Amino acid sequence: MTAIERNADPIEAGFDPDRLERLTTHFARYVDDGRLPGWQIAVARAGKTVYANSYGHRDVASAAPVEADTIFRAYSMTKPVTSVAAMMLFEDGVISLDDPVSKYIPAFADTRVYLRGPGTSPATTPQHLPMTVLQLLTHTSGLTYGFAFANGIDHLYRQAGFEWGSPADKTLEECCNIWASIPLVFQPGTEWNYSVSTDVLGRVVEVASGQTLDSFFQDRILGPLGMHDTAFWVDDARVDRLASLYLASPGTVARERKAVFAGAFGARPPK
Repeated sequence: MTAIERNADPIEAGFDPDRLERLTTHFARYVDDGRLPGWQIAVARAGKTVYANSYGHRDVASAAPVEADTIFRAYSMTKPVTSVAAMMLFEDGVISLDDPVSKYIPAFADTRVYLRGPGTSPATTPQHLPMTVLQLLTHTSGLTYGFAFANGIDHLYRQAGFEWGSPADKTLEECCNIWASIPLVFQPGTEWNYSVSTDVLGRVVEVASGQTLDSFFQDRILGPLGMHDTAFWVDDARVDRLASLYLASPGTVARERKAVFAGAFGARPPK
């Protein structure tokens, strides 16, 4: 079991204990007035934790409290871990930042680029230059997200099953091949757009390393750092520690439990 606990004297680390306690007072109000179901906060300096506290519930219906070992969903914090994995392979001399993505995912060799028009019949043009690993790292690849609702290409992502996530029956390899079949929103390297770039980068890591992404994470990053509770899913032994997910109820400060993300969705390994 991994828990976040204070292990250093705040004064010795250069902190005022009374001011640190203001965090408790301030954020407790977010729970008391219904804006948050619960929270966990830690403050650390130079590897020493000087403040660690929790308040409220990890599941409101059952009144299960947030505790020192509660597990929270990291979501897009997977992105920096994936980027670290790619940079480790760069340091190992396995990949180059200037490598075309098609070197690892051939389907991206022929991806076209959006010019104008609706998603039902977009006008497109060929890529001027190939998409690179560096552009995946910097979200300048021309890829997008279905939930963006910014142009016709977002519509094509949603139509293919990519709005808030990926189809449960698709592997990362299959997802990348589908994205490669959809036009890019701009020429690679010419603009910035938050996107599935890091997902595609994860597939580059898999191909270049010969390991699945979760195995690479565990062997090269999570294991060595002692991040024993960090994974793409939680097993039966830990599922009770997983905090339920809540979203804002429109027009109120109340939080609504998002059932699809609360149970089996986080308790099974992805494909």
